[in-house]
Amino acid sequence: MEDSYKLPLAQVEALPPGHVSIKIRPGTKWAAINLRDLWAYRELVYFLTWRDVKVRYKQTLLGAAWAVIQPVAATIVFWLFFGRLAGVGSDGIPYPVFAYAGLMVWTFFSNALNNSGNSLVGNANLITKVYFPRMIIPGAAVAAGLVDFAIAFVILIGLMMYYGIHATANLLILPLPVMLTALLALGAGLWTSALNVKYRDIRYALPFGIQLWMFATPIVYPASLVPDKWRWLLVLNPMTGIVEGYRAALFGSRLDWQALGVSALITLLVLVYSAFAFKRMERSFADIV
Repeated sequence: MEDSYKLPLAQVEALPPGHVSIKIRPGTKWAAINLRDLWAYRELVYFLTWRDVKVRYKQTLLGAAWAVIQPVAATIVFWLFFGRLAGVGSDGIPYPVFAYAGLMVWTFFSNALNNSGNSLVGNANLITKVYFPRMIIPGAAVAAGLVDFAIAFVILIGLMMYYGIHATANLLILPLPVMLTALLALGAGLWTSALNVKYRDIRYALPFGIQLWMFATPIVYPASLVPDKWRWLLVLNPMTGIVEGYRAALFGSRLDWQALGVSALITLLVLVYSAFAFKRMERSFADIV
């Protein structure tokens, strides 16, 4: 009887006669990235995403409250030191709202990047037992971060109401920076997760690199604080245009389409490069993870 089961994307290499084992490896070149294959496993994405969310808050006293504790606590600290003591401006927006909006975004991005970067090593048993597109694992880690982001966003709405900040028509563009944040975290997460399988130094270097990246991004200070002659360098940071896009959407300020366009282009390049680098390294995951 013929076996009608097909392994999408995978190429099966039979061993010499007398052996029953097979080796499953990803395709090559452009065929390695198959969106139809990822779509076929969409239910697995859903399962892994909710598993990550549940495991994160399992046996915790505060549960989902941890999604807002980090940005709220950081906002208070930066408000005291930057807003009150240093007198850092906030483009006419009350500093607590200004800082929280940036920190909310950064918390989502940094947690998504850190979790996706460590996702393959954390799922070693799953990788070595069954075939599925490995990209799903870091992708689910990023998707799980969207749940925390939605919870933290509720606090931002409360702050905006408290300070009398009203939404404008710019709110319609909010899905764009949200999508770019998730895609950038996914792109960087794919690359770092693949490297982390082979070089375990990544798990230690990643939090340090994320922390430095934060201070190179206008999270707790406005982009206008940077001198004009250095503004181009700030724009090369893809998170700059994304964060400014959030603030323009939420607070009705002028949207810098050029900076957002640069961020979108860099995000796309990072995502494409990381996807191919991930696929190139994928064949060795089960052997060394």
